[in-house]
Amino acid sequence: MSKKIGIIGSGMVGQTLANGFITHGYEVMIGTNSPGKHAELKEKTAGKAKVGSFEETAKFGETIILATKGSATEAAFKSAGPSNFKGKTVLDATNPIAETAPVNGVLQYFVPMNDSLMERLQKTAPEANFVKCFSSVGAGSMVNPDFGGVKPTMFICGNNESAKQETKKILDLFGWEYEDMGAAEAARAIEPLAMLWCIPGFRQNRWSHAFKLLKK
Repeated sequence: MSKKIGIIGSGMVGQTLANGFITHGYEVMIGTNSPGKHAELKEKTAGKAKVGSFEETAKFGETIILATKGSATEAAFKSAGPSNFKGKTVLDATNPIAETAPVNGVLQYFVPMNDSLMERLQKTAPEANFVKCFSSVGAGSMVNPDFGGVKPTMFICGNNESAKQETKKILDLFGWEYEDMGAAEAARAIEPLAMLWCIPGFRQNRWSHAFKLLKK
């Protein structure tokens, strides 16, 4: 398993995942295009994560996590340099949330139902191995989720089987079960789960939940 993780995005998701990977012995670099955040990110990771630009982080990571705001993701990806993702596993935690207010607690997206943000990124960098992951839960439950001993389900998808196997190993480390929903087109179903996840938060201020797929 790769030991160098590059995280593109420096918000709560990026910080949470960075600390999770650090706990499991990975080398981590967090990418930000805001130089003023370097000291803060060092503090948030107890000085254990490197901090660099998007491009430096993409070059550093043997595995890369996309953890940017959805509306900024394509620009961040371009800034990082699509060629720097070639042949790498890229865990895509982003969602195409529009810059408009939710309607009765329901987020609005800037992609249609027959498309997804991950598919757009995959077309931009066809030699990168995208896997949708960490897109349908809040940052507070991404690492070692505590639901009374019940493991929640992380839905993943992507075109590259070895990248999905690497992702499953990461999810095992982080205390998740996983459900592989197939190729990249399944992101059209996975990304809208963030809409569903957010409704209890917007309507009732409940943000500590996750999805579970029941099977028999």
